[in-house]
Amino acid sequence: MNRSHSLLGVHAATVLFGLAGLFGKWLALSPLLIVLGRVVFAAAALALIIPLAGRRFTVRGKRDAGAFLLQGAILAVHWVLFFESIRVSTVAIGLLAYSSFPVFTAFLEPAFFRTRLSRLHLGLSLVCLAGIFLIVPRFDWSEQIFRGVLLGLGAGATFALLSILNRKLSFRYASPVVAFYQDAFAALFLLPAAFLLPPFALSGRDILLLAALGIVCTAAAHTLFIAGMRHLSAQTASIISALEPVYGMLFARLFLGERPSLRTLAGGAVILTAVAALSFLNLRKEQPLAPRPGP
Repeated sequence: MNRSHSLLGVHAATVLFGLAGLFGKWLALSPLLIVLGRVVFAAAALALIIPLAGRRFTVRGKRDAGAFLLQGAILAVHWVLFFESIRVSTVAIGLLAYSSFPVFTAFLEPAFFRTRLSRLHLGLSLVCLAGIFLIVPRFDWSEQIFRGVLLGLGAGATFALLSILNRKLSFRYASPVVAFYQDAFAALFLLPAAFLLPPFALSGRDILLLAALGIVCTAAAHTLFIAGMRHLSAQTASIISALEPVYGMLFARLFLGERPSLRTLAGGAVILTAVAALSFLNLRKEQPLAPRPGP
């Protein structure tokens, strides 16, 4: 795979990550069920991909097993919050609020790695928060956009935590292996909760959509993203990843007829500008991107 193919692969993965948000509208299911279906299909697909790539499933010790277990729980919460955000508001609101995760990363990293929070990081974080405030028309729980933003921020915070925890494992395990265990443990956490929901029935359409979400928009997208990283810098991949909400909003306009308001577009522009700058600063040392589950 040369640089051109790598660029194409990372772009394709970002498009698929952006498309994933639409399943929150296409599927008339509880976000918990959507995520359960997603991780089951994703784990099954990765279980086939990993041996073909010459990787092993071996876990090195109880400590790493515990770390995978914790990450699975965080991933489950992250995706449930993400799809609930989209369910109560719009795809644009959910994606833009979630895309604030570099802000949380900027504050969490000093706590985990005992580094100082720079003033520039703090300033860009405040700019991002200003964009989020611009999106919300009224700070009232009865306001759908407000609820969607809060849930999306929760998704961003849990993704930031997951990304930081991933870094410690990414040096010892291949990224698809990390993703497999995260998906598998997330399924184990969500399965008992599914029995607490009211009775439900999955149609053939539901199963096909869940399979597409898990296999194409999760397992395949993750594989493309990691493969594309072989010939790209972390900065380049990060900048491409920042297009994820843009692709998601374009797909929502095309397939769902969602039309973001001028307030949402203005706030989104502020958020994405600050997020792109934060991502660039976080990766300025050409560090490899940690394994990511996508939105």
